[in-house]
Amino acid sequence: MSHVRYGCLMALDRDHVLRSAAALLTRKSTATMDEVAKAAGISRATLHRHFAGRDALVRALESLGIEECESALDAARLDEGPACDAVRRLVRELEPAAGLLAFLYGEYQLFEGESQNEGWARLDARIAALFRRGQESGEFRIDLTPAWLTEALYGLIASAAWAVLDGRVAGKDFQFMIVELLLGGALRREEP
Repeated sequence: MSHVRYGCLMALDRDHVLRSAAALLTRKSTATMDEVAKAAGISRATLHRHFAGRDALVRALESLGIEECESALDAARLDEGPACDAVRRLVRELEPAAGLLAFLYGEYQLFEGESQNEGWARLDARIAALFRRGQESGEFRIDLTPAWLTEALYGLIASAAWAVLDGRVAGKDFQFMIVELLLGGALRREEP
């Protein structure tokens, strides 16, 4: 019984460490492992027992970010109703993970080489399918590829998260700013 409790405690500690690291690195992407340990309320040695170094920590944060995005995509019900409404739901559901996504978006090594996490490709495919559905229904422009619209969405989420974090933009405007800018550029217009 104590072994089970100890295992759960370790899992809870790891989750706490990851969430503390995400919160800190979202605000300060150059934070050291010492700063991450301090933010999590643990020693550097304990942090290194969980994560061998910064790369291992960033990879664990990447897995957390992908997991949170997949949950957001599920909650947004991307296949239901008009594509514009699905985009609005998607941005709303992604907002809680926006800071972590902004940090990961700037970690270029995550997107290079053969060690790229397959989770990003799954997310890209699901979001691109939403934009493709909007193009097929006549809601979205067809001269902008679904891949580009997907990248634009990621970029807007990261930019908005940084702007809110910096205090340059009100947090209550996060969803509105992203949706209006993205859909304002993506919506199909009637030819004069």
